[in-house]
Amino acid sequence: MPAPRFTTLDEYLASLDAVKAATLRTVVDAITSEFPDLTVKIAWNVPQLHRGKDYVFGMSAAKNHLTLAPWGDGVLDAFRGRLAGYTLGKGTFQVPVDWNVDADLLHDMVAARLADHN
Repeated sequence: MPAPRFTTLDEYLASLDAVKAATLRTVVDAITSEFPDLTVKIAWNVPQLHRGKDYVFGMSAAKNHLTLAPWGDGVLDAFRGRLAGYTLGKGTFQVPVDWNVDADLLHDMVAARLADHN
């Protein structure tokens, strides 16, 4: 049976357990409260924050972690020091499903990404 196709953030979050959904909702809320011009859309069947045609920040849930993706060349590299203790991938970092959201880190990453487009 094929995986469900999501069209909204709420549909995506409804497919997750309560802890993952709450953490990802907090991530989205932390970012959009600081950057209200960003909107959420589903791309690659996961939530992505974007402004216009530019992707700014993505996220997805896995079995044992959440993957966060600050878009942009060099954004992740610029924050490697602050990401000590997290598992880093190519352009992503993993957080626990019950992560105590670091809004300052998220704001700084998004600001760095947006600076690429000003």
